[in-house]
Amino acid sequence: MRYLSTRGHPGRKRFSEILLEGLAPDGGLYLPEQYPQIDRAGLADLRAVWREQGYAELAFRLLSLYVDDIPAQDLRAMCGRAYNEAVFGTPAIVPLKPLEGGLQLQALSNGPTLAFKDMAMQLLGQLFEYELGRRSQVLNILGATSGDTGSAAEYAMKGKKGVKVFMLSPHNRMSPFQQAQMFSLQDANIHNIAIEGVFDDCQDIVKAVSNDLGFKAHWHIGTVNSINWARLLAQVVYYFAGYFQATQSDEERVSFAVPSGNFGNICAGHVARMMGLPIARLVCATNENDVLDEFFRTGTYRVRKTAETHETSSPSMDISKASNFERFVFDLLGRDGPRTRALFGEQVEKQGFFRLSDTEFQQIGHYGFVSGASTHANRLETIRDTHRRFGVMIDTHTADGLKVARQWTEPGVPMLVLETALPAKFAQTLVEALGLEPERPAALQGIEALPKRFTVLPADVARVKAYIEAHA
Repeated sequence: MRYLSTRGHPGRKRFSEILLEGLAPDGGLYLPEQYPQIDRAGLADLRAVWREQGYAELAFRLLSLYVDDIPAQDLRAMCGRAYNEAVFGTPAIVPLKPLEGGLQLQALSNGPTLAFKDMAMQLLGQLFEYELGRRSQVLNILGATSGDTGSAAEYAMKGKKGVKVFMLSPHNRMSPFQQAQMFSLQDANIHNIAIEGVFDDCQDIVKAVSNDLGFKAHWHIGTVNSINWARLLAQVVYYFAGYFQATQSDEERVSFAVPSGNFGNICAGHVARMMGLPIARLVCATNENDVLDEFFRTGTYRVRKTAETHETSSPSMDISKASNFERFVFDLLGRDGPRTRALFGEQVEKQGFFRLSDTEFQQIGHYGFVSGASTHANRLETIRDTHRRFGVMIDTHTADGLKVARQWTEPGVPMLVLETALPAKFAQTLVEALGLEPERPAALQGIEALPKRFTVLPADVARVKAYIEAHA
């Protein structure tokens, strides 16, 4: 399996090469040259694997379709260490919670940091340590987080040999719980950098450093953001697991509603659908930062300026420049690298927006995408309604997904809403909605009171580079 850049770079690389690299040399994102196809017989085989051997083996089988330069026994062992009951608290790993009719929640938040990012990060930690050991190399991970990626990455990488983490987050724009999860870590290989700005400023810095190929090579810079293909690939697995739990037959279709900020989570659903998983609709749910909803309604992708990015009660979605979105647009454009480069590398960077042609816009329907947006008032009402009618407490991002999902349900087609975090991570809004403090695991009681270790820097690429040079 070889991988190419969305922006047309002629080079082709194998999985282990792009695992540690992040962005392609031309600033594009890596995708496989083609998506492996799973027919009905293959789907039946995977259903049997899920039923008889569980999530870790399902992950191994799916990853094996994309990873041919790691011995099978090693890849299987890494999947086993990443996905087990000791880590996720349930043998199903991603169990379903029925609500009404075919509407169900798929629990992705049972990992150590209570967010869906653990689903990929637990495997990524295994892969990084393995590959660095195989090469006798070190890696300095540079990432940006709006809340959940950072803690999931740090918990997965803390103590790992040969790895240091430099995680950028928007200063004072995460929930107190999210901040405490990251900033309370005292491990020497973890560096938290609070940037004076919004998430998009953090993400821009990561891209700027990654595009400085000399600096990147000298300091062995890699990434765990969803621009890393390995992370997105790991997320493909739970779409298959959700489908097998929600259906009895491989002739059935299922829809997924996904709270979306950086487009990585729902892009994994796009990949699963391209592989042949019978997905009817991929429902892209946004909050007040509705860049993606605007695109799917109009064909215009318009990045918001910093002052236009709303600070909301679903902060992990307070993003106006969805870094993973380029992968979908590349497929939408028939894998036209020069056209993708023109849109993202030139128009977005210089003008802040692009508009699809009418012909290109009409193609969106062939990929199953629909969308909708949710507001603070919407999510409060959805949290109250879900708790009142079903006795289930959901977090703010899942509430956005559930609210939008109800706009796109179809008779006879199960709708799975991806539960992206546990309510404890956003207690302030849950108290506002219900007057109740959400439960949290005993190990995380009082985490906000722990000593914190972080550095505040301006939104300046040179200052971040200097920090990395001083601590790498």
